[in-house]
Amino acid sequence: MELRSPGSWLLACWSSSKNESGGQIGILAVVLLLFICWFLRDNMREKDLRGKYIFITGCDSGFGNALAKHLDKEGFHVIAACLSEEGSQELEASTSLSLKTVVLNLTDSCSVDKAVEFVRAETEGVGLYGLVNNAGRSMPMAPTDWLQIEEFHKTLDVNLMGLIEITLKLLPLLKKSKGRIVNVSSVLGRLAFIGGGYCVSKWGVEAFSDSLRRDMHHFGVKVSIIEPGFFKTGVTNLEVIEIDLLRLWNQLMPEVRDSYGDKYFVEYLKMQRLSMKKLCDPHLFKVTKCMEHALTAKYPRARYGVGWDAKLLWLPLSYAPTFMSDMMLRMLFPVPAGRSNPASRFQIDV
Repeated sequence: MELRSPGSWLLACWSSSKNESGGQIGILAVVLLLFICWFLRDNMREKDLRGKYIFITGCDSGFGNALAKHLDKEGFHVIAACLSEEGSQELEASTSLSLKTVVLNLTDSCSVDKAVEFVRAETEGVGLYGLVNNAGRSMPMAPTDWLQIEEFHKTLDVNLMGLIEITLKLLPLLKKSKGRIVNVSSVLGRLAFIGGGYCVSKWGVEAFSDSLRRDMHHFGVKVSIIEPGFFKTGVTNLEVIEIDLLRLWNQLMPEVRDSYGDKYFVEYLKMQRLSMKKLCDPHLFKVTKCMEHALTAKYPRARYGVGWDAKLLWLPLSYAPTFMSDMMLRMLFPVPAGRSNPASRFQIDV
């Protein structure tokens, strides 16, 4: 066994420590370089986009309305689809003459065909550069056994089937111009914790968008998904949500209602009020900014998680082991009558 003097031993330790420090610095330098490269790439923009045609669905209010107004100011030719004539008139009154509106009901194929013909006529000879599938509805959302199959159709027909139909019918125009498709999903498309068709539809949007992105890569069409957290829009209108929950509760079969208990309904409403008040972000520009980036960036991202709750809570939780995410989510909801789960009970004062 070789014996070393204290001095040589200290020198060897110092040299080893120096090598380890050098390795750590090298790793940090590589990480920093990669981040700088990503940042520069992410901020590259396409040129000469003024005058390009963008078709946006769901422009009566919320994200679609805000995006239509913003892109109109930026010099794009916006074609805004609204569900109602009133929505169209209000939008036209607050934008430039270059913005056009069309009434669109995504649950009606005839309405979809008319909108597609309108877009084709407006973009003839120029091409459609962007499609933003923003239209959607959230209700009804409730425990699964409160719902009938018709309740699922109400949401799926708009959020998923309507989105797919309008996209398929506009794909030829988008392929010709090597354009962009921006599909609005949700954090609930990554983590399903509310019953009803909303989460189901958003998971479908995620799957459809992923397969579409890979298929359209060959034709130069880029597809992005927007995954907002909770924002103050018509989808999260607390008064409307509570009215619909009361409607569902009142139409339950007696055995289903008894299995939950009256206290469950009261606590469920309190949970809804708490979550809407604490989580909903009023700054819609955070979402429209991501939509604009997906339309104008040279290298748009495949996914945009938007909102502090999405980035810090829901998306990280979606990557957690299932038992952990189940445990965390159970703590947010009340317990039906006859069940005992102290970990999921806490007092809510609203």
